Order: sequence, then structure tokens, then C-alpha cells
Amino acid sequence: MSLRTRIRDGDKAAFGELFDECSKAVYNHAFRLTANWSTAEDVMALTFLEAWRLKGRIDPEGGSLRPWLLGIATNVARNVRRAARRHDDALARLPRGEEVPDFADEVVGRIDDAERLAGVRRAYGRLRRQEQDVFALCVWAGLDYAQAAEALGIPVGTVRSRLSRARKKLAAEGEPPPPARQVVGDPGPEKEEINELAD
Repeated sequence: MSLRTRIRDGDKAAFGELFDECSKAVYNHAFRLTANWSTAEDVMALTFLEAWRLKGRIDPEGGSLRPWLLGIATNVARNVRRAARRHDDALARLPRGEEVPDFADEVVGRIDDAERLAGVRRAYGRLRRQEQDVFALCVWAGLDYAQAAEALGIPVGTVRSRLSRARKKLAAEGEPPPPARQVVGDPGPEKEEINELAD
């Protein structure tokens, strides 16, 4: 029985295998979308909760479930950002108190490529939402056109055209898209690379 079928049937051990296989890729994708380690952890957890809830929709035929999970993570990250904006807007309406320094800024300042990531994220933020989704999946998460199309539920040709438009816009702003930090056959960056960025 395939992993897809076992998960669809509610096999928790099979879902654990899926988590072991894809959690690093989902986490890395979430970090690239949110630029925040803590938020990326939340997105990863919510992604797997949502995947378990949607397990009955899994097609028993097919390959890796990684594209499906990254599609869910893309939507979860968007919802988390929307909720954060609403929260920030609500806080902005409250009376101002004495500001407390945020130690997270100090940690972010120690990440070597924080400035570049910020610049890329600013340019990324000016893309249309559909272009952001395709760019994040193809460039940052390393999915091919067919996998991104599967993750987003759109035709492959649409993925190609949206990615082409996104690349042109980023190039026009002087922000070349960063290469996906992936090793062939590996769903995401090596653990050591993540640890280096966190140190």
C-alpha cells in the first residue's frame, strides 16, 4: 500500500513518515516566505495540521506529497501574515506606552545575509500575490514547473508565465532572485546551513 493511500486512510505512522521526509522543506519554505524563524515554525506546524485535516483529498496515485504540502504552507503563511497585519493594526490603535526593546532585532542582525534577504523580500512584496506564490515555490523551494502547478492547482503554462513576469520585475528593481539553496535529491538546505544562519 502506498504512502499516499496509507495517509488517506488515516495511518498516523505513515503521516509521521511524511513529516520526517518533508518537514525541513516546509520549514525552509515558510522561513523564506515569512523571514522569521519563529513564524516559520508556526507555519510548519499549521501546515501539517491542515494536511492531516485534508488527508481525505489526497489522490492515491502520484509521487511525492511535497508539492501538496508546500502549496498548503503557501496558503498558511499568507493567512498568518494577514492575521499579523490585523493584530498590528489593532495594536497601533492602542494608546502608546513605553517602548520595550525587541531582542529579536539583535538576533536578526547577526544573520549574515539579513540585508540581502530584506532587499529581496521588499522587491518580492511588490509582486502580485500569484507571482509571489510561483516565485516562492519555484525559486526558493526548488519545485519544477509541474510540481508548482500541482501545489497551486493551476496549469504549467500559467506557472511559467507568472515566474517569467516575477523574474523580470525583480530584475528591473535590481534584485536578482537568489538561487534555491538546495542539494540535488534533498528537499531543502542542509541542517548545518540552517544552524550557520541561526548562529
